[in-house]
Amino acid sequence: MPAGLSRFKESFPVSINMSILPVLSAAASSASGPPAWLQFLPIVGMGLVMWFLFLRPQMQQQKSHKAKLEALKKGDSVLTGGGFLAKVVKVDGEYVDLDLGPNLRVRALKSTITDVIPPAGGKPAND
Repeated sequence: MPAGLSRFKESFPVSINMSILPVLSAAASSASGPPAWLQFLPIVGMGLVMWFLFLRPQMQQQKSHKAKLEALKKGDSVLTGGGFLAKVVKVDGEYVDLDLGPNLRVRALKSTITDVIPPAGGKPAND
């Protein structure tokens, strides 16, 4: 037996080891609790709650944002990620030319557009 192991055994009294073993074996043999799959139901339930409260609404929001970007056309007013309000001048695949003001045009990625602003002649929000 290695010297390190003998020192380890000597540091614990034998009476403690012998008194724990019967207790553990008795607890293991008398443990007739619920089935294992039933113990995982709360975890599965929490996963479903997280799905419906967090993940599903976020996926729907991403889907609607993607649809807005795909429907982007000339003349739409948009809000960029930098907080600029601009009017769309031209749409080219992944890029959009924006008019920020008199004599100020920029080219931006479609992905940097955070929202498409509805026209002013639309229906009021409180109706």
